[in-house]
Amino acid sequence: MENTVKITAAEVNKLRQATGAGMMDCKKALVEAGGDFDKAIEVLRKKGQKVAEKRADRDSSEGAAVAKINADNTSGVAIVLGCETDFVGKNENFVALANDLADIALNHNTKDEFLAADFGGMTVAEKLTEQTGVIGEKLDITAFERLDAPYVGHYVHINKIAALVGLSAKVDNVETLVKDVAMQVASMGATTLSYKDFDPAFIASETEARIAVIEKDNIELGRLGKTLKNVPQYISMAQLTPEVIAQAEEAAKAELKAEGKPEQIWDRILPGKMERFISDNTTLDQEQCLLDQKFIKDEKQTVAQYVASFGDVAVTGFKRATVG
Repeated sequence: MENTVKITAAEVNKLRQATGAGMMDCKKALVEAGGDFDKAIEVLRKKGQKVAEKRADRDSSEGAAVAKINADNTSGVAIVLGCETDFVGKNENFVALANDLADIALNHNTKDEFLAADFGGMTVAEKLTEQTGVIGEKLDITAFERLDAPYVGHYVHINKIAALVGLSAKVDNVETLVKDVAMQVASMGATTLSYKDFDPAFIASETEARIAVIEKDNIELGRLGKTLKNVPQYISMAQLTPEVIAQAEEAAKAELKAEGKPEQIWDRILPGKMERFISDNTTLDQEQCLLDQKFIKDEKQTVAQYVASFGDVAVTGFKRATVG
């Protein structure tokens, strides 16, 4: 028997606004549901479940990264709404959905709590399933990061990287400070605050591995007659004990003496030599330790020095959520 249910444009638009589904999908769902709005949503949800099951093994490595901060800047979240293609990840409606989800995430401490939270009468997890049917690609929350501190700020780079930074206090020009440090986090990919956080066994293992790589590269460079890379003795400030620094300084003085430099000018030359020694032997810190990295806007100072220029404030933590 031919279906005689009359579906109005207003009903279709209402369902579209509620679900984000296309006009034809909404009309079909309403017809199948006999015009019942709630049943039509369930029809779309079931369609999403079928699509989700078929695409469960797909890679949701594209998407949109977003961050949200609460009204008093004491909490922040960064999430990534993952999808299968960059085309969908850049879609305006998809990014809007990611921002709506981040608003909800801001009120929850863990990813599991967030996925179980309400989103317009369904859970966030159910909304993702529904939208999988609407969009036709696997959707997933591929990153969930939360940060709490006396002051929290963020930076988002073209919806591909979202960074959060926590500070110990709100100081003058705090918005500039927190954005700049969050930009550093997004750009340079630090994994920890300071070299003091490293485990000694990790440093020892990294030192051995990095020296082995450089020595191997130098064999090839030597064969080609090219300049060899410097082979550092150390890779972290954690290894540069007062004794090591003292020995390096004595070695630098011996070098100056061998070069015939007058002793009265050593004090002008030694600081530069020691600075280079430390720089050459702290490569791990510069790569992975936020406060020890060179500040991206002024490489003459470290991030720690830049933060100190704002007064009595410290970075208490950071988080990074990345697409892919």
